[in-house]
Amino acid sequence: MLSQPSNSLLGLSLQELTDLALEAGQPAYRGQQLFDAVYRQKIDRLDRVSTLPLEYRARLADEGWHVGLPKISRKFVSSDGTVRYLVELSDGETVETVWMPEGDGGESGDGTDAGDEIETEIDTEHVVAELRPATRSKAHSASETWRRSTICVSSQVGCAVNCKFCFTALLGVKRNLEAGEIVGQIAAVLRDQGVDPPLQRVNIVFMGMGEPFLNYDNFMKSVRLLVEGVGIPESRMTVSTAGIVPRIHDFGQESLRPKLAISLNGSNDALRSEAMPLNRKWNLADLMKAAREFPLRARERLTFEYVLLADVNDAPEQAREVVELVRGIRAKINLIALNPGTELPYRTPNQERVFQFQRILVEAGIPTFIRRPRGRDIFAACGQLKRTVEIAPVAT
Repeated sequence: MLSQPSNSLLGLSLQELTDLALEAGQPAYRGQQLFDAVYRQKIDRLDRVSTLPLEYRARLADEGWHVGLPKISRKFVSSDGTVRYLVELSDGETVETVWMPEGDGGESGDGTDAGDEIETEIDTEHVVAELRPATRSKAHSASETWRRSTICVSSQVGCAVNCKFCFTALLGVKRNLEAGEIVGQIAAVLRDQGVDPPLQRVNIVFMGMGEPFLNYDNFMKSVRLLVEGVGIPESRMTVSTAGIVPRIHDFGQESLRPKLAISLNGSNDALRSEAMPLNRKWNLADLMKAAREFPLRARERLTFEYVLLADVNDAPEQAREVVELVRGIRAKINLIALNPGTELPYRTPNQERVFQFQRILVEAGIPTFIRRPRGRDIFAACGQLKRTVEIAPVAT
């Protein structure tokens, strides 16, 4: 008999759900009905799947099957409209998922429709405004309608990579997420926001808690389920890796894959090893070789993420080193001014330092964008996810 951890239907493929129906003596099309109910319709309870006969619903329940949609335990809303969700899993563990109306500009210049939509909207004045501490305004009201949105999703409970500028590293790692738990975060947020892709434009970034390439099989299964079930195309997904070189090679061979972002964060091995100890296992020579060999689609650009740490990796000479690192690669760079935290040993660089770094890269012909910080006031910005609850939550 088909089974999986916790007997959750969320996480099963169309073929697996079809096999489940056939085992119960049901026609094969019951599998498609289950698949549509769980992924497209995002129904949270078996007894609400009206397309299934009552007796089959009862049998599934008797066998211990349930939809498996995770619970939204806490919800925090930023003054800029960003929402940070604390999502509770079936074993009581929690992860964080972030909803960003209008996104953070991370897709700009990546050579896809998602990037094209926003590239022309970003200008220096907007970036300067967004780098300031968040304040509520009519333009960023949480209730404002949006043209597109981004969901930042977690792949592990905690993280094992131990980047020194990231809050999540302070948690360590407890376990990998199942494919259904990854998709479940997105389904729970879409339900809460009343959003129905593909009718509405939603981008997914696997940049929450955890290293997706250390949970590769579950991550890739979740991608297939999102494309085939939820209706979010791969061109609207981006996965970020700290540099798991063997998996970068594997990822390049996938027939269906999101876009790739690589966390660089250092212009030489000494700097990168200080901020990212993983660099001692796969150094910049290994990483950049994998990047150069990565098979890009037509128009697609590889993204390098670079977190700027004041007086550590943000000097002009380090920008020039980055230029040499990425020379010859069809790439773009996202600059992220460190999102601050009292438990981190680094400081946020000033705006002029960030712009100076960007100018050097742009003048060298490298498309370079400054990621807008979203939800800093609720610990939802890049690198801040640590399940912080010392904030008054918005009632759900």
